[in-house]
Amino acid sequence: MSDNVIPLWNDFNDAAPQADPFDLEPDRGQIETFLDVVFGYCEGWIPLRGFIDKGQGIDGRPHNAWIEADGALIDKAMNFAAWAAREGAAFYVVPGTVAATGQAKSADVVQMQTILVDLDAGDITAKLEHLIRHLGEPTLIVESGGRTPEGIDKLHVWWRLSEPAEGEDISLLCRLRGDIAVKVGGDTHFRSAHQPIRMAGSVYHKGGFKRLVSIRRHEPRVEVHLSDFAEVVDAMPPLEGVGSQPGPSSAKPSIGDVLITPVREGGEDAWTRFQGVSAAMGHFIRQAHEGRISRDEAWEAICQYNAAMLRPSWPLERLASEAQRLWRLHEEKHGPALERLAHPPMSALPTFTLGALLDDTSPMPDDIIAPRLLTPGGLLVLGGAPKVGKSDFLINLLVHMAAGVPFLGFAPCRPLRVFYLQAEIQYHYLRERLQQIRIDPAILAIAREYLVATPKVRMLLDANGLALTVAAVQAHYGHAQPDIICVDPIRNLFDGGPDGKGENDNTAMLFFLQERIEALRDAVAPDAGLILCHHTRKITKKQLVEDPFMALSGAGALRSFYTSGMIMHRPDEDRPERMLHFELRNGPAIEPKVIDKQGGHWVEIDRHSERLVRKALGDKLDAERVRKHDVILGVLLDEARQGRVYTINQFSESFENTGGLGGKDTIRARLDVLATKGFIKFLRDGSPYGLGPSRSRFGFLCVEGMEIPADGEEINADTGEVTQATIAVLPTHYKSPQTGALLEVENPTVWVYPEGDQS
Repeated sequence: MSDNVIPLWNDFNDAAPQADPFDLEPDRGQIETFLDVVFGYCEGWIPLRGFIDKGQGIDGRPHNAWIEADGALIDKAMNFAAWAAREGAAFYVVPGTVAATGQAKSADVVQMQTILVDLDAGDITAKLEHLIRHLGEPTLIVESGGRTPEGIDKLHVWWRLSEPAEGEDISLLCRLRGDIAVKVGGDTHFRSAHQPIRMAGSVYHKGGFKRLVSIRRHEPRVEVHLSDFAEVVDAMPPLEGVGSQPGPSSAKPSIGDVLITPVREGGEDAWTRFQGVSAAMGHFIRQAHEGRISRDEAWEAICQYNAAMLRPSWPLERLASEAQRLWRLHEEKHGPALERLAHPPMSALPTFTLGALLDDTSPMPDDIIAPRLLTPGGLLVLGGAPKVGKSDFLINLLVHMAAGVPFLGFAPCRPLRVFYLQAEIQYHYLRERLQQIRIDPAILAIAREYLVATPKVRMLLDANGLALTVAAVQAHYGHAQPDIICVDPIRNLFDGGPDGKGENDNTAMLFFLQERIEALRDAVAPDAGLILCHHTRKITKKQLVEDPFMALSGAGALRSFYTSGMIMHRPDEDRPERMLHFELRNGPAIEPKVIDKQGGHWVEIDRHSERLVRKALGDKLDAERVRKHDVILGVLLDEARQGRVYTINQFSESFENTGGLGGKDTIRARLDVLATKGFIKFLRDGSPYGLGPSRSRFGFLCVEGMEIPADGEEINADTGEVTQATIAVLPTHYKSPQTGALLEVENPTVWVYPEGDQS
């Protein structure tokens, strides 16, 4: 038979079975959970990737898309997931945001809020147990769809950060991802910020098998702080037999090391001559650009470094050409250089004798915000966790201050001119939020021209950002001066100086406060008050109670620098109330406040009358105490009518585990409370009632209305009913609510409740 002839006995049943494209659909709920964990705090654009899964016998080009992290995020992600499921494509996502569509390189990632490890080989169960033992419970565990040759599900393990990482923190985050992978034998490709990963809730098609990329476990309350997590990652030992210690760090040397370390040609040292001279040039160019040294001084310093540290030195022509190239690049990126002003002659430090200070009775300057929350030239730091409501609270505070109207007990000295430099809320959402504020229209009418705000600025408050801000303030106010300059938040505008260190470094924090924040105030209004909005890190409830200001993120230099601090937090995550704690350096302490937003208005709640922590449980326990109270008093009355009267110990032992009263110790404790509150008193001598003496120090228990049977019968005059005669049992002693001593009752026929509560 010819090879070109098709046998007639073949039929279509010989065709390979076709997969049903509708047998497995993306899971919207899991996709929504995944996006919240990975991007809930981030802003910008999320890069999506669609790759045809291998082993299906089909081919196709990768498909890339970018979706904005906004309110329509879930719907857009579901559309992409549906396309991927239909086309047999894997749905991948870069776990970080970029500034614009079309960007997806590692250097383009601007925010990341998770640390992850991909466990795709070996004993995955042992690796997961090792991670949980040393790093703590993860926020999310995802079954990626793949399985090991032993049939074990491959896992993606995620920890959510308390706030997004940006700038240098992204490098730290990626280093931690690589270190974790090395120590447990995970996928080390995640050292790169742009490494994509499968989307939980999407469909896995590899090898012709369809599975859901599913969430195995989700712990929504688990969040970690980047610097704290870095410490536990560094301390985690490698998994025995699998992991190893990470290799040497590839971090750049500090400028301090560069300037004092000779470097030879040929790459014999820790860095090359080109790397050394580039770092030194960049350092001195930044100083000249910021106006701290002149351009001539910068060139002289570059020449000195070249002569002293490069072996052999570069030719001057090459040195000058490279310096001019770097200067042009720096100006293109950061704008024109600041003009260096001549320093005024140094004046003597002001000094005062004790006598002069004691004799000065001139009036104190008015508080900008009373009572001493913000003083002239002072600095207030408002701290709070993401999403706790501090931006909304701050906006309401600033509007009231601009109108000259008190807010939650904080009073401005007059309508204040406020400049609000903010780097979180974009223009349209800022105007929407301001238009939705529920404030008296009369207050808004006054504040309209006094409060000036920027939409979200995309800059650092470095030398260039400082110059732009000063120009904006002066352009708006002219010869007038703002009373308050507000910067929100520190993290988005932080400039740590020429060494480029982050907000966790004390030197960098002091540089930012002195050379940026105070320089801004000195340039536009030396007596203005400063308000800085800052994030907090996760601390335990015990630490929060003992010292709330330990929660402030970053270096401790911030706390030693400000004149007043305010921390906003939720005592109970299940309750809407927030608590404000205060720390004042220029005035007496302010009691903590409990606040809530009711009907669109911030209001203060009496903190002594509200249970904030675990309210539902507290209410339940209160109800149980009232029930036991009623049961105990009812039992004593009923037992007395049967002729049975008890001492404290007898009652506790007789009614143990009866009527839901608990054990004898629990009953004894409730009897002590009821005696202190006057619901129970005592009969020391029971002889008049035929009870005999008692060995108890207190005597017999006695409650209001207690009666015991007596000889004879009583006839009801109205109904004619015949009942057993009774006699009232009256107390002789009571327990002092102040000292606990046993005191005599003055008038046994009048039942007195020490607390005035007969309920």
